[in-house]
Amino acid sequence: MIEIKVIKKLQGSSGAMDLDIDLRLQKHDFIALSGESGSGKTTLLRILAGLDDAKGEIKVGGEVWLNSTKNLAPQKRKIGFVFQDYALFSNMSVEENLLFVKKDKALAERLLEITELLELKKRLPATLSGGQKQRVALCRALMSRPEILLMDEPLSALDPSMRAKLQEEILHLHAEFGLTTIMVSHDPSEIYHLANRVVVLELGKVVNDGTPKEILLKTRGSQKFSFEGELLDIIQVDVIDIAIVSIGQQLVEVVITKSEAEHLKIGERVSLSTKAFNPTIESL
Repeated sequence: MIEIKVIKKLQGSSGAMDLDIDLRLQKHDFIALSGESGSGKTTLLRILAGLDDAKGEIKVGGEVWLNSTKNLAPQKRKIGFVFQDYALFSNMSVEENLLFVKKDKALAERLLEITELLELKKRLPATLSGGQKQRVALCRALMSRPEILLMDEPLSALDPSMRAKLQEEILHLHAEFGLTTIMVSHDPSEIYHLANRVVVLELGKVVNDGTPKEILLKTRGSQKFSFEGELLDIIQVDVIDIAIVSIGQQLVEVVITKSEAEHLKIGERVSLSTKAFNPTIESL
């Protein structure tokens, strides 16, 4: 159990505001922090990591990290942090970046193997692609065997195919290392794939908290439309099949036939359209 009850004055996108958070997070959860820019998401991550100060209390598994008399140093918190800009040491090889955290060659090789970077371990960051740099940053964050992994929009700068690949690697590492993961994201597809809980912040306060379906799915009217999107899932509810499609910043549910369900593939681009209140979905 992670207990967070913190207050901090911030200068948000709409002016001065109080970050006022009261959350209880379960061990091994994958939590997505969502909300408008300037709502306090990154600051909350930095407070958890001990990089920003705040008033209040943070307890992790009964251990006090922050209270009125104690503020545990970042290096003593069991945290791994993946920054948006990678923050790699440019003069160190991939392997050296990992071993700088902890001299554990076996763990470094295991992480590089999982993320398909083993053959690049002697390369410098400047010679890597954006996706490769992000994988190195993820591996480095796990070298200390943290209990909690914090990620600040880790995949936002990557193309869709690389984002999808890294999402699978993140899920693999989350499970294999028994992590509790907290990720800032604005991407509904990413949130749906990765998180089991979504916490939405607005002006420093929690305004919504639930499963990805509860938070992201929104009912639309019956106007004629035609949109392209990504097929995220096909679920069966009683005797009907429902497709869940990511369109822009929204997720939508569409009832589909058995035949449509058999021919559609999760992860593919689809066209979603309707005629006379009868939505149809087909591969592109």
